[in-house]
Amino acid sequence: MFTIGDFARYGRVSPRMLRHYDAIGLLRPDRTDPATGYRFYGAAQLARLNRIIALKDLGFTLQQVGAVLDEQVGPEELRGMLRLRRAELAEAVAAATARLAQVEARLRSIESEGHMPADDVVIKTVPAVRVAELTGTAASYEPQDIGPVIGPLYENLFPLLEGAGIRPTGPGIARYEDAPQDSPEGEGGSSGGGGAIVVHAGVTVSAPVGPVGDTGVEVVELPPFEAATIVHRGAMDDVLPTAQTLAHWLDAHGYRSTGYAREVTLECPPDRDEWVTELQEPVAKV
Repeated sequence: MFTIGDFARYGRVSPRMLRHYDAIGLLRPDRTDPATGYRFYGAAQLARLNRIIALKDLGFTLQQVGAVLDEQVGPEELRGMLRLRRAELAEAVAAATARLAQVEARLRSIESEGHMPADDVVIKTVPAVRVAELTGTAASYEPQDIGPVIGPLYENLFPLLEGAGIRPTGPGIARYEDAPQDSPEGEGGSSGGGGAIVVHAGVTVSAPVGPVGDTGVEVVELPPFEAATIVHRGAMDDVLPTAQTLAHWLDAHGYRSTGYAREVTLECPPDRDEWVTELQEPVAKV
């Protein structure tokens, strides 16, 4: 038999927690001294304590823990529940890491205000180009919504083109537009609206216009347009300072944006920090 202090030490919990579990009937001591009220526990009770802590860490309330234990959850079922919780925690960590990267990008944008050269912006006519693309929909134009959509699109695009015997003839071109349900103007409109976004992940080709079999890939001809362009060097997660430099230039030189910027991949080595991407923002003179 163990005193409450010893049992707490072996179970890596506090005596106070054990007293609470006793009070609510979740883990009764094996014996309580009628004269002193001291609690004593048996080694076999560590198994129940381990289950209580594991289920509590899974997010169950103590009342739910009691109900689960009363159903005699076996080791395999408990292990499955722990695996599920581990996957949920891993997903939460990944989301938090992505959010931290976005915060850091925002901080870099703040730090670079007034320091990025605005003379890197060039107004030019972007010629017509033919691209093969896969299309998806993102919940918004925010990086945490765009990234999980455009990444898999590109991962699928190139194998599908290879299977169809189509070889890229130029750079990758990502473009965006508001989903059909969103208004073209106002809070849900283009150029930074908060609604759903149609994501086109494409690459330059010389294939005939039209669908590529039943692959979901579509070859389209993009018309020429007037664009304000700027080159971004680094991962697209860090594009915010470059995009905002472009916005400041447009405002200062009497231009307005008429849509989302295209992202033309000029260099795409394995190290994302060495990527070179040209932003092509469609514009009109105010």
